[in-house]
Amino acid sequence: MRLAKPIRKLIESFEKLPGIGPKTAARLTFYLLHVPESQLEEFALALSNLKKETVLCSICFNISETDPCPVCMDQSRQKELVCVVEQPLDILAIEKTGNFSGTYHVLHGAISPLNNIGPDEIYLKPLLDRVKNNNLAEIILATNPNMEGEATAMFIKKSIGGINEKVKVTRLAHGLPVGSDLEYADEVTLSRAIEGRKEY
Repeated sequence: MRLAKPIRKLIESFEKLPGIGPKTAARLTFYLLHVPESQLEEFALALSNLKKETVLCSICFNISETDPCPVCMDQSRQKELVCVVEQPLDILAIEKTGNFSGTYHVLHGAISPLNNIGPDEIYLKPLLDRVKNNNLAEIILATNPNMEGEATAMFIKKSIGGINEKVKVTRLAHGLPVGSDLEYADEVTLSRAIEGRKEY
């Protein structure tokens, strides 16, 4: 059976999303055919505004509605303490613990030679500029505990050492299993990892 063109195009669009296979894409498309028109328009507007109404924070590169973002503007945060994460979702995971009062830096990826992602393809230079131009006391490397995350952490540690040896560089400690992603860790595991961080 040949599907109507609008249905086929939406299925193809869903398939481009991570973790969505052909069956799930078709299921989502046919589900949307049956929701009320107003709900569908609301969904379409939310999608349309996703890029229009968000900006990258010029300090930490988190995604926000404002620049600087609320965390960077918050005077109660410890500005000399910076937690380096791979993705904005990782900030949400750490913030849920309620156990971190510093600021962040989002790399938007990790060094991965196999995928042709080097240090220049992620927001690494702005981090090193922060190390140069600010009185930072500690950089917490909270990249994912997998090969790419470890390679990125080692590269950052080496780069910071060449700029400012006074800055303490730590890595999230026990509690995070190797090969897992930060965004899937529970609050207790992340809290223990933050508390038990060690010099890197």
